[in-house]
Amino acid sequence: MLYRRLGSTGLQVSALSFGAWITFGQQIGRGTARDLIAAAWDHGINFFDNAEGYANGEAERVMGDVIADLRLPRDGYAVSSKVMFGSAKDPRPMQKGLSRKHVRDACDAALKRLRVDYLDLYFCHRPDPDTPIEETVWAMDTLIRQGKVMYWGTSEWSSSQIREASKIAKHHGLHAPSMEQPQYNLLHRDRVELEYAPLYGELGLGTTTWSPLASGLLTGKYNDEVPGDARLGLEGQGWLQRMVLDAENGRRRERARRYVALAAEAGLPPAPLAIAWCLRNPHVSTVILGASRVEQLLQNLDALELAERVDDALWRRIEAATAA
Repeated sequence: MLYRRLGSTGLQVSALSFGAWITFGQQIGRGTARDLIAAAWDHGINFFDNAEGYANGEAERVMGDVIADLRLPRDGYAVSSKVMFGSAKDPRPMQKGLSRKHVRDACDAALKRLRVDYLDLYFCHRPDPDTPIEETVWAMDTLIRQGKVMYWGTSEWSSSQIREASKIAKHHGLHAPSMEQPQYNLLHRDRVELEYAPLYGELGLGTTTWSPLASGLLTGKYNDEVPGDARLGLEGQGWLQRMVLDAENGRRRERARRYVALAAEAGLPPAPLAIAWCLRNPHVSTVILGASRVEQLLQNLDALELAERVDDALWRRIEAATAA
């Protein structure tokens, strides 16, 4: 496994990490979840990603139980949560958002579900238009000073919002956001490569990127139809299916088809190849993997070797094939 610093922090995270979105508490059972965490740990993964809103908190509960059952050493791994959407199925106004109250309540609830004394990383899952950024910065700083959180960050915030949070923190002598969790893959590049570009040097921003396979689109499994047992075919995921398959009036799907065909021509599996492409960006601290089977996870770990082996000529062809 390769390890990278999380931005300008001293935290060394595995270049490939493991997340629980959609799978834990929803798509897979506890036994499979245990096998996946065990395989990830055995292969050097030391960062496990989660959120209050994943399966209404059940994803965190399953992950916490599994990690405790495996007796992973607490000083050897990092675990995250995210706050914004709430864990209740139909959250009331105070059960969601980035107010000082919900940021603290959600943190305490995540600690219990994950069965830990502190969160290594705590993200604001999206911007909250109803809460001043200054209030959220103070709330996150308080949690760090209380020892409940080590580092805080954002997810899918604009560069101007991240800058504002950092400016407020600097002005008041508070802890600034250390990392951002954006979507990043061959079909979704601009935010990480263009919008955030000044922030890496300016703020020392780290990134924990999600959806390296564009929710499976870059594997070729959705070239024609949506398999019933696939992520996009699950009950309640119609919104995700529309976002993934209908984007750009279907042109995104065609770009993915071109990529899969090129991977086949090169004799390489499309999934780990797409993940390897993400790893080539030096501003990516870690790429979050999702998997519903151990075999799937192990294949995707081959991305580490592919990132070193594939030549620049093929990467150029891949980028040309997937260009918007």
